[in-house]
Amino acid sequence: MSIRFTGLSIERARRALAAQLKTAQLDEAELDARILLGAAVGLDLTGLIAQATRLLTEAEASRLAQHAQRRIAGEPVARILGVREFWGLPFRLSEATLVPRPDTETVVELALEIFRERMTPHPPRIADIGTGSGAILLALLHEIPGAFGVGTDLSLTALKTAKGNAASLGLAGRSAFVACSYAATLHGPFDLIVSNPPYIPSGEIPTLSIEVREHDPHLALDGGNDGYDAYRALIPQAAERLAPGGALIVEAGHGQARNIEALMTAAGLAVDRPPRADLAGIPRAVSARKMPP
Repeated sequence: MSIRFTGLSIERARRALAAQLKTAQLDEAELDARILLGAAVGLDLTGLIAQATRLLTEAEASRLAQHAQRRIAGEPVARILGVREFWGLPFRLSEATLVPRPDTETVVELALEIFRERMTPHPPRIADIGTGSGAILLALLHEIPGAFGVGTDLSLTALKTAKGNAASLGLAGRSAFVACSYAATLHGPFDLIVSNPPYIPSGEIPTLSIEVREHDPHLALDGGNDGYDAYRALIPQAAERLAPGGALIVEAGHGQARNIEALMTAAGLAVDRPPRADLAGIPRAVSARKMPP
């Protein structure tokens, strides 16, 4: 489909794009149109309003048309722009990283709550298993002055992306990134271990939205036949590497929290609080502690 915005003002282009996205039955068409237009012309919301009557340049119209075609084809806005905000911080993305989602901020919230209940006498050490873009780890380092964190991932591309995000956020000196399977090559002890592992059952991946199944890396989605393969691997590894009193916090899929708690208990960890629910009321962040001997 040929999409043209040549000769349109900024406001008319916004309306035209929103109409096209609505016709394509995309959610949040108005918001997506504003964000994509702003990226194409290099203006924030205030600038779009102030320059509403200005005509698009040929280059701007061409960029906006490319953005529109990609969005109508099902590519998420964050993929088109190559960046997503998480915990109020900008994170660059790559083909090897998930798009950070608001649900995952629940893991950060619970990790901070647990840390603040048990302030360590030393700068805390944090590990993020399957770090992807580094979103969880770097959000925690941003909130905990002096903390040091290690992120692991199987993908070298993801680790390069996370390392770049650490540098752009001024956190390169307090973070390191390691290629390994879960926590296999890490040496503890860690005060906090966090993870958003792959937890979608393999058979459900074809049923996911096109934004997820076609644009998120399957390595970061596929949790095996029942969705628990990653938890079975990482929970025992994390239990070995936690400091006494340290906590493991993981993201859970819908209906998975109770089984994850059972895996934590089987690994010798103590589940001492209910899971933290996300904004939709789904138990999303599951935690357990390593009790002192």
